[in-house]
Amino acid sequence: MAGKHLVVDGAMCMCNFGTSPDNLKVKTHQQEYANDKDGAAKYIASTKDIGSTFQKNSFGSCAKQKNNPCTAVVTEWKGFYEHTLLTNGGKIILEDSTATCPIGGSGCIKIIKHGQTAEPGSQNFKNAEPKVSKTLNPAVDPRELTEEPVSIEGIIFE
Repeated sequence: MAGKHLVVDGAMCMCNFGTSPDNLKVKTHQQEYANDKDGAAKYIASTKDIGSTFQKNSFGSCAKQKNNPCTAVVTEWKGFYEHTLLTNGGKIILEDSTATCPIGGSGCIKIIKHGQTAEPGSQNFKNAEPKVSKTLNPAVDPRELTEEPVSIEGIIFE
């Protein structure tokens, strides 16, 4: 799993035979979170997220159905993380996992964006080089973002 992101609610997926992406909706639990500092929205996607588990439940028009509207249905997930079991009994879906659709076949649904976003916290500011922080964002005094005193060579704070 090293270097791979967990897939969370809101991840963007695409079918090989569709014309537009759709966002994954985690409906099978409301307990395990990833990349959500408030613990309120980014549920971890699991292998139990099958059936109509997308926001619009459509990837546009389906090439396998003579360009008729797609009805996105997941029958199974492959390439998931096997070493952790969530409370709903599912395994964690990773950014390189694929899903099977009864029309498109095995592995036709891929994850384009895992759904996680970077949210810097106070620890990030503590670990950052103060001079770099001040250069990137001169409007913010890095000393206000940490509890420890910060000194930056060549920069005067008043």
